[in-house]
Amino acid sequence: MPRIRVVRVQVEGGKASPTPPLGPTLQQLGLDPAKVVDDINRITKDYQGLQVRVDVIVDLDTMKYDLRVKLPTTTSLLLRAVGAESPSGDPVHKKVGNISLEKVIEIAILKKPELNAKSLKAAVKTILGTARSIGITVNGKDPKEVQAEIDRGIHDEIILKYEDKWRSR
Repeated sequence: MPRIRVVRVQVEGGKASPTPPLGPTLQQLGLDPAKVVDDINRITKDYQGLQVRVDVIVDLDTMKYDLRVKLPTTTSLLLRAVGAESPSGDPVHKKVGNISLEKVIEIAILKKPELNAKSLKAAVKTILGTARSIGITVNGKDPKEVQAEIDRGIHDEIILKYEDKWRSR
């Protein structure tokens, strides 16, 4: 039975470095920190500007490793979409930005593997809930209002345009 060790690290996409704590931890496991960091940066380059979790799974018998990247958080994707640094401390009264429903749908499709939503509509409503909690409006409206509009079928045409992407993900 192989001896496995998992090292979890939060990094900004494409900007991991062999500085502590990552470098020394990898070195203690017998790995070349520079090579592992280069591999991490290569596979996370598409997430530049976003924090992602990377699991370095090391087989201690063969000294081979596998890298698994977790998707960025919904909050970080929404904040990046509106160009905000951080969530609102008072989301009811202080808004940090506005986003289109189409962008919310794209985020829902990206996050599909991590959501427990059975449909694109349900996934979009989940993302809208996060947007509301961090002070982001959608099409200039409170996300709760947009959720109600989705329930009434007002946005069915827009959501239907993205169904194929949802199913193929």
